[in-house]
Amino acid sequence: MNDLITNEGSNHVVSCADSYGNGLLISFSGIDGAGKSTQIEKLCDYLSSAGIPILRLAFWDNVVALPGLRAGFSHKFLNSDGNVGTPEKPANRNDKNTQKWYLTIARSILFLTDAVNLRMVVRKARSKFTGAIVFDRYIYDQLATLPLHRVTARAYARLLLRIAPTPDIAYLLDAIPEAARARKPEYPLEFMHKYRRSYMQLRDMAGLALIHPLAKDEVHLAITSELERHRGSCTQLLDFQAEGSQKAMHV
Repeated sequence: MNDLITNEGSNHVVSCADSYGNGLLISFSGIDGAGKSTQIEKLCDYLSSAGIPILRLAFWDNVVALPGLRAGFSHKFLNSDGNVGTPEKPANRNDKNTQKWYLTIARSILFLTDAVNLRMVVRKARSKFTGAIVFDRYIYDQLATLPLHRVTARAYARLLLRIAPTPDIAYLLDAIPEAARARKPEYPLEFMHKYRRSYMQLRDMAGLALIHPLAKDEVHLAITSELERHRGSCTQLLDFQAEGSQKAMHV
């Protein structure tokens, strides 16, 4: 399965949320048109069939600060139509692809607020919900819009990564920009390539589980295989901890 999944560069400690489900935090990230919504549906069906309750959260709807004001600014001042593009009806989005220096500064401030909000949302969800918490987009999708080729931007991204909760599994769905734009025509192709490069940098910085661009069923198989691999690692750790506790009791 190594040809389907790549998970390198992780310096984060993976938690074991009851080995499989209770408080398990999962996120999906990737460029527009990578197939996140489809794969989230498939994974939720997979978890539900295993009897695991699902709490689905959308980063834009449930986490970001001032979503209406941010969308209104893009529409009024950046002339973004705000629509979701389809092959039959392309959209003309003009928001995160606009990289003026003053917009980058404003976004950076907002992203800090988003990271703090995300911390509170996850804490609240884990305190009140027993099951798998699945995020459609995460702080990684915000950070991918920063100029990560600059040292200062990478340093700031690392700061926000320390503030935001680290998912148990953070999927990065890779996609060929031309194919992704054909499925969801919203942004210029040049930006899509740049956006993808930023995600690859974040993958190394945050230890994201990279899912290579394949057919839908193969992508789903890669996603569930990574989930089961995580479950197996946690089961071994929990067994080891239990064995250590028993030995300590007999000392």
